[in-house]
Amino acid sequence: MKGLTAMKKVLISLTVIFIALAAFFGWLFNREAGGVPIFIYHQVNDVDKNQLTLTTAEFDEQIKYLKEKGYTFISPDELVNAWDNDATLPDKPVIITFDDGYADMYKNVLPILKKYDAKATLFIITDYINLYPNYLTWTQARELQQSGYVDIESHTMSHFTMTDKRLSEFEIRHQIAGSKQAIEWHTKKPVNYIAYPGGTYTMEVEDITREFGYKAAFTVDYGLSHKEPQHYILPRIPVFGDNSYSMLRFQLRLHAAPIFAFLSHFKAQLEKDGNGFIADFIWIP
Repeated sequence: MKGLTAMKKVLISLTVIFIALAAFFGWLFNREAGGVPIFIYHQVNDVDKNQLTLTTAEFDEQIKYLKEKGYTFISPDELVNAWDNDATLPDKPVIITFDDGYADMYKNVLPILKKYDAKATLFIITDYINLYPNYLTWTQARELQQSGYVDIESHTMSHFTMTDKRLSEFEIRHQIAGSKQAIEWHTKKPVNYIAYPGGTYTMEVEDITREFGYKAAFTVDYGLSHKEPQHYILPRIPVFGDNSYSMLRFQLRLHAAPIFAFLSHFKAQLEKDGNGFIADFIWIP
């Protein structure tokens, strides 16, 4: 009898835990209802083997999946205009973004975007264009913009972290404004969006971004994007390569974003508080 009583207590405890977790996850998904997934990529090629690089086959598979599941590829302009004018977004909107401006955007990504009639936003480091062999040239950047499948936006001039205390306000302003001017001069189109290098920012950086006419700014905080709290700290969902089960990880990050975004932030806080050992037990796809 004692054994049965102990077993009942365990079952009751497990049931309570299950119900509590189900309720919590339900609350998370309800809170994030209507959030727009904005994916962040970096490189797509079959040479580099690192976390920031997907193979062409992996990227093709992911875009194909989104297309077949009925997602609508939209631009930051469409997102912000809908939010600002209380317009209705299409069913299952999604935004594809790339940071930095690698040459494989022209060689590998553009053909896949054309194949699935998808669109993407590319945030470029303007000082790197025409300088490094693995980055775009301005001619390629213009062709990407003119293709109608890629919109070129700002990732600052030199990719300095905007929260670096060694940067003066003058340099921060120069980085944010100068990249905008360079892209507009080379592409002959307005630049309205910026991705903060490393995803870090301060209220001062937000204010400067707004002052120079940007409509929105993007971070690397894991999560879905909403109209509130405001346009200048929009989260994105990072997509990583060079690991096993890349497609499964992509699907988990897409469909379970509210859960893994919460866990990602919780893990980061544990690490910040010096509890890295505990943080290592939290798995993020």
